[in-house]
Amino acid sequence: MTHTPGLEPVAPQWCHVTVLHSGPVEEVSDEEIRAITGRVRERCAEVRPFELALDRPVVGNVALECPGRPGAPARRLWEITARAGREVLGDRYPLLPAAYYPHLSVAYAGRQAAHADRTALKALLSDIPAGPVSFHVDRLHLVAQSHDGRQITWRPVTTVLLGES
Repeated sequence: MTHTPGLEPVAPQWCHVTVLHSGPVEEVSDEEIRAITGRVRERCAEVRPFELALDRPVVGNVALECPGRPGAPARRLWEITARAGREVLGDRYPLLPAAYYPHLSVAYAGRQAAHADRTALKALLSDIPAGPVSFHVDRLHLVAQSHDGRQITWRPVTTVLLGES
């Protein structure tokens, strides 16, 4: 299904649950990255690890995405990272997303997105027998992301553990 016209599938190694996008890593100094990471690390020390359930895929605005729940603990991570970014970078970059809900995208709308048949996709999705999948969230990864219009890839910058003081 992810290989239907208009969609660009996400390869398994690039599947992720985004918390917050920031500016291009080339535009952020090492000192700023250290300052943001330090603030995030300090605040995440007070956040307990949690389970996140990803539901079956749905047709979103720009992707086939698996909605996640519960939203509140994941949103707390968004709030922490958004606040730390604003404190260090000011308003240099917009908050993306501006309102957070956890999800994992399995395919993005590509250059030929107009060819995607939303109704046909919904029919295909209704035949998926799988239920939710849960996983343990105990860390955040700060990454330098690239997007070539077909797929999102990244390289790790650092990791922040939850609940570690």
